[in-house]
Amino acid sequence: MFKSDKNKTKAWKKLESEYKRFKKVEMRDLFEKDDKRAEKYTLELDDLTFDYSKNRFDENVLNALLNLAKERKVEEKRDAMFAGKKINSTENRAVLHVALRNRSKKAIKVEGKNVMEQINKVLAKMKKFSDAVRYGEFKGYTGKKLTNIVNIGIGGSDLGPVMVCEALKRYWMKDINCYFISNIDGTATAETLKNLDPETTLFIVASKTFTTIETLTNAKTCRKWLVDALGEHAVDKHFVALSTNKEKVEEFGINPENMFEFWNFVGGRYSLWSAIGLIICIAIGFENFEKLLEGAYAMDEHFKTAPLNKNMPVIMGLLGLWYNNFFNIHRYCVVPYDEYLKYLPSYLQQLDMESNGKGVDKDGNFVKYSTGPAIFGGAGTNVQHSFFQLLHQGTDIVPVDFIVPAISHNEIGTHHEILLSNVLAQGEALMRGKTVAEAANELKKAGKSEDEIEALKKYKSFTGNRPSNILLLKKIDPFSLGQIIALYEHKVFVQGAIWNINSFDQMGVELGKQLALNILPELQGKSFALNHDSSTMSLIKKIKNLRK
Repeated sequence: MFKSDKNKTKAWKKLESEYKRFKKVEMRDLFEKDDKRAEKYTLELDDLTFDYSKNRFDENVLNALLNLAKERKVEEKRDAMFAGKKINSTENRAVLHVALRNRSKKAIKVEGKNVMEQINKVLAKMKKFSDAVRYGEFKGYTGKKLTNIVNIGIGGSDLGPVMVCEALKRYWMKDINCYFISNIDGTATAETLKNLDPETTLFIVASKTFTTIETLTNAKTCRKWLVDALGEHAVDKHFVALSTNKEKVEEFGINPENMFEFWNFVGGRYSLWSAIGLIICIAIGFENFEKLLEGAYAMDEHFKTAPLNKNMPVIMGLLGLWYNNFFNIHRYCVVPYDEYLKYLPSYLQQLDMESNGKGVDKDGNFVKYSTGPAIFGGAGTNVQHSFFQLLHQGTDIVPVDFIVPAISHNEIGTHHEILLSNVLAQGEALMRGKTVAEAANELKKAGKSEDEIEALKKYKSFTGNRPSNILLLKKIDPFSLGQIIALYEHKVFVQGAIWNINSFDQMGVELGKQLALNILPELQGKSFALNHDSSTMSLIKKIKNLRK
């Protein structure tokens, strides 16, 4: 963004000034001075509530952040994406995952062609096939219903479907079971297959080019397992492909009629809305898949039309940037308080870190400022007993997103009230903290001696002033899940637009894969190069000796 200080925008310089003014302000003081703070800094969309009041900002900081979004032309860049412009500059592609969930009758064009026609055609094919599997019309080779559905993919072809399927497990058809194979580690395939019946298993191979080495290796192993049990002719009834490479699909033995297309304007980490979501359709039914699309579309419309100061993805993105670039906080935590959402943090890791983990801007310059933060998280309350110690008392501040439904799918006794009390308490504790004096007073009330109080009071204190957002849902259902996923997609977009980076390529994934292809024949004894570093050469030798 900036080659030198003189290139900084007016809004960026203003934010540097605001940081100096504001960096020592305590959030507990902001709440005490303004009893309307939560009301002012809460946004609602349908049954989704976004409370961002527990963040380190005031009205002046927020205005400066909004001015930065305007200066960096976030609205214009957003509109270009929705209009099908080729905003993926390094690959010269449009970015149209939003078209996949376009529930209006409006055309979305790329190079003058309405892409909605082909999208709706594939959706109709997905509905027909998923219904046929669910209701036993598409049967296996021996005539049995296909009840074990195995998705073979990696990256976005795995993380999106597995996250959504697990999040919506209460909506699965009763006799359908879903499995996912992604890791090239043979254990992943072996452990999945050992409890399956070939006669009732359907494999979905997800690879746009049908050449992804991890996916195709796993698919070939599954193919051999099936053929060994049922014979070569069974492949046609037990494998389908999510791909664009008809020749490779046919070569594998899959009927091209059972190939579902998706397009180069859809990146892998944005692809669950496409044919990549076929396993979702089979598990929860196409009607519920449509509700997932509708929830995302509702967030798309909000992102497109809401003013910046009332726009959830914009506010979320700006606050993240505020911490990343001015407080120098380069990590971010997402904690869903719902067991069904346990895979959401892993999904968001790819969405955020693959999108905005970039070191070159769209003008071809190496950046001199921080871009995407490191993301981690897990399901509450489990993670309260793992990394929350660091969140509350560690030397590094970590902003947190808490996500929680007001109503559980499993209202057992007081479980959910206890869960809700925990998530609310965590946000309050991070914000308020506990001063040394407050800790000393508590110890005194507990009957501790003066010596004990003096020894323990600092250990019992919490600095507080640690930011968090609360995303409150009514219930985890297809519509609300669609909203949440789209919210994070657009938050990532906002930050990438301000950092002037391309959030839609992933070239950082490639180098290690390229080198692995060179090393593989060496491990297999087919060749040996002398152009590795001494560590790699030594390790190749040791591995070969250990595997003899």
